[in-house]
Amino acid sequence: MSAGPGAEHTFMGTLNSSWYDAGRRIHRFKQAGRGGLGTVFRNKKIKAIAVKYSGRITVESNNPANPALVRKVGSAYTQEIRTLDPKQNEMATVGTAHIVTIMNEFDLLPVNNFRFGSNPEAEQIGAEVYRKKFHQGFDGCWMGCALSCAHVVKDFKLKTGPFKGQIVAVDGPEYETIAGVGSNCGIFDPDHIIEMNFYCDTYGLDTISVGTAIGFVMECYETGIIDKEITGGLELGFGSSDAALELVHQMARGNGFGVIVGRGVRQMKKVFADKYGADPEILNDIGMEAKGLEFSQYVTKESLAQQGGYGLALKGPQHDEAWLIFADMVHKQMPTFEQKGENLHWFPMFRTWFSLNGLCKLPWNDVIPEDNNKTKEPAKIMGHVESYATLFSAVTWTRVSPDDIIEMSERVYNFQRIFNLRMGYGTRKHDSIPYRSVGPATRKEYESRSERYDRQLCETVGWDPGGKTTEEKMQALRKYREAEYEKLTDAVYMRRGWNKNGVPTLEKVKALGIDYPDVVKLLSEHQQAC
Repeated sequence: MSAGPGAEHTFMGTLNSSWYDAGRRIHRFKQAGRGGLGTVFRNKKIKAIAVKYSGRITVESNNPANPALVRKVGSAYTQEIRTLDPKQNEMATVGTAHIVTIMNEFDLLPVNNFRFGSNPEAEQIGAEVYRKKFHQGFDGCWMGCALSCAHVVKDFKLKTGPFKGQIVAVDGPEYETIAGVGSNCGIFDPDHIIEMNFYCDTYGLDTISVGTAIGFVMECYETGIIDKEITGGLELGFGSSDAALELVHQMARGNGFGVIVGRGVRQMKKVFADKYGADPEILNDIGMEAKGLEFSQYVTKESLAQQGGYGLALKGPQHDEAWLIFADMVHKQMPTFEQKGENLHWFPMFRTWFSLNGLCKLPWNDVIPEDNNKTKEPAKIMGHVESYATLFSAVTWTRVSPDDIIEMSERVYNFQRIFNLRMGYGTRKHDSIPYRSVGPATRKEYESRSERYDRQLCETVGWDPGGKTTEEKMQALRKYREAEYEKLTDAVYMRRGWNKNGVPTLEKVKALGIDYPDVVKLLSEHQQAC
């Protein structure tokens, strides 16, 4: 595990997991750990941690209680993946690149700093393009993976930076990278995305935060909030691929305008307002961050569930806790307000459980049993949840049900919320999100989808848009949508056992068995304040 120079000079440093690809005889690495984990490494003067293991990994390696049952569950899952993946998402062939086309079709692909959700040029960075660019062969994160959705572009010639002219292997790109440094920056060049992917990996920079930060800078440049004098001569309008790459090189070197961009969207908003006189309200509307973390790559304007998935996540707007955009907008599996509230409790808990056990989430919901739509709760894919409960029992000999799994995570999740509270966060005001993630923040956004928004004002809000100006329509829609987000927040807090300010109640921590003296003291103070 290593942290590159970009991790030392920015707040968005990530880690690289490196290994030797014996089949291709090349060195490989892939990113891990959003939120500045690499920056923490470098701050502690750690560049890398190397581990050598010479044993052979088998089912018995971690001494499971029931090896036969582990094999049975694993074999069934493997067979299902190999049978269904080619029919469903082709993860083993094109990986998460297949999401690009789907997101574009449903108006959910971030374009130009999340202004829009689709673009006719999206096909240029879609699955069929990368199907031709990915090197054929096995690409699992480990040799036992049946899904094998990681991919590599082999023999890629770099055009910029310190390794210009060299032939390299590039891991991915994954969907988040394609959308982040591609469409969100108005760039639809697959080779540019691959080069950005390589240098972000090499420098130890999170591609999601990099793409969202540069998209924000590009909009600020195009709207006159910043200019060439501030950017050090870089022309940073949407589609400026050369300038975007130069920014990444500056971020790694710790010089030029890249130093400011490397601080992330939250810090840039403060700099642009305090130093350059930008309007803080506009910056807060279009600066796609929450809790200091840049948004991952989904347009949430029409998905209240995913708005909550981002805003009510403990770590900020990443999809590790509640990736509901597919279930909500593509599969239409949570149409009611109550379903959204319930799922924003359940999904973060189940996803937390994967992290607690060191398991990949993708086999759970990227390959779906053929009878799943006939089940009571298709969004949860309970057939697979039952398999994980069985697997946990087989390894530990502790018999658990799906409800037990959720309770395990609730203990950890609530304790994390309490830790945030102790550090001065963890309350309702920290669960707010920029308005662009809720609705159209600018005239251009509204008018690009005017028929949709006018219909919503009439049919959903009960407000006649006839004869009204765009500004009046935007104001009416904003009032409605922000109120809906607050209602959702109330519903989720109640389901999680938190008070109106987002603080776990004493009753909740007692029920979970985490009512330690320091916890009770802290919560008692906040209950009184509330």
